[in-house]
Amino acid sequence: MYAIVDIETTGGKYNEEGITEIAIYRYDGQKILDQVSSLVNPNRKIQPFVERLTGINSKMLVNAPKFFELAKRIVEITEGCVIVAHNAEFDYRILQTEFRRLGYSFESKSLCTVALAQKLLPEAESYKLGKLVRSLGIPITDRHRAHGDALATLELFKILLEKDSGKEIISTYVKELNNNKVAPKFLKIIEELPSEIGVYYIHDQEGRIIYIGKSKNIKKRVLNHLTGETVKAQKIQKKLARVFFELSGNECIALLKEQHEIKKNKPELNHLMKYHLFEMGIRINRSSPYHNLVVERVIHEKQYLEVFKNKRKANRKLRTWLEEFNLCESKTSLGNSEKACFGHGIKKCNGACIGDESPKVYNQRILEIENKLRYPHSNMLIIGKGKRKGEQSFIFIKKTVFQGYGYYSLNHQIKTIDAIEKRLIPIKNNRDSQALIRSFIGKKQYKKIIDLDPC
Repeated sequence: MYAIVDIETTGGKYNEEGITEIAIYRYDGQKILDQVSSLVNPNRKIQPFVERLTGINSKMLVNAPKFFELAKRIVEITEGCVIVAHNAEFDYRILQTEFRRLGYSFESKSLCTVALAQKLLPEAESYKLGKLVRSLGIPITDRHRAHGDALATLELFKILLEKDSGKEIISTYVKELNNNKVAPKFLKIIEELPSEIGVYYIHDQEGRIIYIGKSKNIKKRVLNHLTGETVKAQKIQKKLARVFFELSGNECIALLKEQHEIKKNKPELNHLMKYHLFEMGIRINRSSPYHNLVVERVIHEKQYLEVFKNKRKANRKLRTWLEEFNLCESKTSLGNSEKACFGHGIKKCNGACIGDESPKVYNQRILEIENKLRYPHSNMLIIGKGKRKGEQSFIFIKKTVFQGYGYYSLNHQIKTIDAIEKRLIPIKNNRDSQALIRSFIGKKQYKKIIDLDPC
């Protein structure tokens, strides 16, 4: 649980400032659960430069509540939370100072979005809140007012959580939250999970991710883990301390995130997907005059037309191509290269197996398969459903190479490569991601495809 905080002060000498406005949003990683926003009467003079910066003056604060009148509400909304702020050291210090004046010790863990952005957005031109959020396409209103800056910080934090594919932010939080305590009851864990599509992360008491999964219904899938009797389910039940999740909006992004983060984090209970999601492939062997289509276990340095989860699915696709492109079975791993294929006998092969069809003509049909499997455009966006109302997702292909995914508000159009890359959550291009995207395109599960190449 996080408390996104922004504070405006009177300015003045160190530790003598007073709060003039405060905004706090209690956030569970997916939605705002509670909020407070108020002007505050600081009982002290506001520095002129601060008045000019914030637009807050002493007349506006005459009837505002004093800090002691808000203190109980602030404690309630931040209880059990990590304080998140842009330049958190300042906001946290100001809160501690005000509570100290009341004789109360305010203590909390804190996260600074400046430090997180410097780590996760190393190419940013500036880490000042206004410039940073605008570069990311985050709308910001009432700049230098607590509620406006806090909401902008919240949107920035959402992007940082998404970009943190190593899950260092959440893993550290889980470790500190548990601190060798007994894990919560399973029922409470289930109640807090959504019945929506996304990726979920199961952590142990030390904050380590022990399992990553994807589901169209996260609540139902985790419930299966916690009531199952398989060896894996029993291990999860024994080690589980917390479950976090990230909604994806659509299945393709959920699958891309799942395979990418399993490979990066290597959870101990994800044995089958640690290295390859698609371990069988169909490759073109060009070593002979007639090009051969070969089904084999994926070899890292070789290129494949398409990859599959198992040999059965690969062979099924190869047989589909034999029919669709009128190919010769003996020129594939399904047939015998030493004799005429069965298809020739029933007039479904043009005779490549006995030399009746020239290699040039035959190989042209192999080229047709290659062309069919290419992305529709060299540079494009595949637009899909977002995580919430008023939002869309995008998958970015640049020079035929998958770059990653991102989200954007419907009222903020991403029209340039620069704007796209600033919202991008990078994912390594590999055979698994290519197969997932091709399947997504083939099933037409997207809203639209935007060609980014100039006409």
